[in-house]
Amino acid sequence: MKKIEAIIKPFKLDEVREALSEVGVTGLTVTEVKGFGRQKGHTELYRGAEYVVDFLPKIKIEIVVADETVEPAIEAIIKAARTGKIGDGKIFVSSVEQVVRIRTGEANEAAI
Repeated sequence: MKKIEAIIKPFKLDEVREALSEVGVTGLTVTEVKGFGRQKGHTELYRGAEYVVDFLPKIKIEIVVADETVEPAIEAIIKAARTGKIGDGKIFVSSVEQVVRIRTGEANEAAI
């Protein structure tokens, strides 16, 4: 099992959710986060004063999938989240040792 964490632009959330649903991902966790990468934020003008916005709003999606679903899920996220502009985001994949569904006690693949 793998955990996929994707940092995307907020307005792409619905498209990514639908794309993941099409490849069989049944559940996900979404968190509103702030951060920056290579773009290092940007400057804005407010009431005549210029100021730097260091952290940009992003969405973090977390899903846990079976090993055979990893590549289709990554491809779905990339296809749905890509705008071609800087700040499209990143995807991180890590191994998951164990999953337990609290309500039923199901473990691992059955609990996903």
